[in-house]
Order: sequence, then C-alpha cells, then structure tokens
Amino acid sequence: MSIENNIRTVKDFFAAIGRGDRDGLLALAAEDIAWIIPGEDWPLAGTHRGHAGLTEFFEAASSSMEASTDPREFIAMGDRVLVVGFATGKVKATNKAFEDHFVFAITVRDGKLTNIREYVDTQALARASAPD
Repeated sequence: MSIENNIRTVKDFFAAIGRGDRDGLLALAAEDIAWIIPGEDWPLAGTHRGHAGLTEFFEAASSSMEASTDPREFIAMGDRVLVVGFATGKVKATNKAFEDHFVFAITVRDGKLTNIREYVDTQALARASAPD
C-alpha cells in the first residue's frame, strides 16, 4: 500500500474512535493486532491482542472515561504512521479531568492496522484516576 493509503487508513481509524464506532475500528484492525500502551498505575496500560483484546479494551475505556482525541500530525514512512495529537477528557469514577499529549506509532499492512504502540501521559491519567 502507498504511504497515502496508510495515512488514510489511520485517519479512518481516528475518525472511528471519534464516532465511538467499535465495528469500524475492528474492521480496520488485523485479526492479530497488538495495541500496546506502556506504563503502570493506569488500568488501560498493557498489551491488548487480537479483536477480542481490542473489544475488551474499548469496553474498559468507554466504561471508565470520556475522551476526545485531536490527532494533529500524521508522519509516515513505508508501513509506519506516527500520529501526534492531544486528548482531553475525564475519568468517570473520580469525575477528574485530564489533558494528554500523545504519540501513536502504528504499523499498517494490506490496509489493516497490525500494531499500535500508544505513548500517552500515563501519569496524568493515573492522577485523574486516583481517588481524593
């Protein structure tokens, strides 16, 4: 696939996130996708594998927080697309707001996302998740 097509696939992925379209997200993900969020002290950190892992991740994310993402830059080379952006939201359990700058390193093969490594401010998210 061309770099332009890879960027379009990633933009479609973020559009599906914005719509809360789980089926659309899964349609863009390879069956063996790995979504990795490094970090500790935040429930969504870890490795989420395959469509089942993504479904569990989406359910956990939507039940625990409200968030809005603003992907601002798409930088691509070969099958890799880096996305630099900003997210805002709140953790439902604490009603605490967060602001988060993020970078997603995404691999796209044959029109499907095969690997996502999401770098977020897990400390900001952990603080928003912590009870008073």
